[in-house]
Amino acid sequence: MTETVRSYRELKVWQKGIELVKMVYRLTQSFPKSEIYGLASQMQRAAVSISSNIAEGQGRQHTGEFRQFLHIAIGSAAELDTQLVVAVELDYATAENAQPLFDLILEIRKMTMHSSINSLAKTFHYPPPTSHW
Repeated sequence: MTETVRSYRELKVWQKGIELVKMVYRLTQSFPKSEIYGLASQMQRAAVSISSNIAEGQGRQHTGEFRQFLHIAIGSAAELDTQLVVAVELDYATAENAQPLFDLILEIRKMTMHSSINSLAKTFHYPPPTSHW
C-alpha cells in the first residue's frame, strides 16, 4: 500500500532542499563583499527556489501543476550547480568546500526527476473537484 503524502514538508526532497539552502547561505558568507548582490545573491535565490517550487506545486492541488513546478525546481538546481562551478572557478569557494553542495544538488535533482515527477505526484491526496453549479 502506498502512503499518501499530505504536505510538501513530508517530502525528503523538500527537506534536502532546505538543508541545501542553509549550506549555500553558509558558503556565500565568505564571498567577497562585491558579490553580496551578485553571485552570492543569485546562488541564494536559486537554492531557495528549489524547495519553494516543490511547496508551491504541491499547494496548487493539481497533479499537472505540481509536475510543472517540479520541473522548475530541477531547473533551479541546474542553475545553482552552474553558479557553484563559477564560484569555484573564481576562487570564492574551494572544490573541497563545494563538493558537499554538488553532491546534494545531484541527489535532489535525481530525487525530483525519478521519484517526484514519476510517482510522488500521484501519491498526493488532492480533494476531488467540486462543482459550484
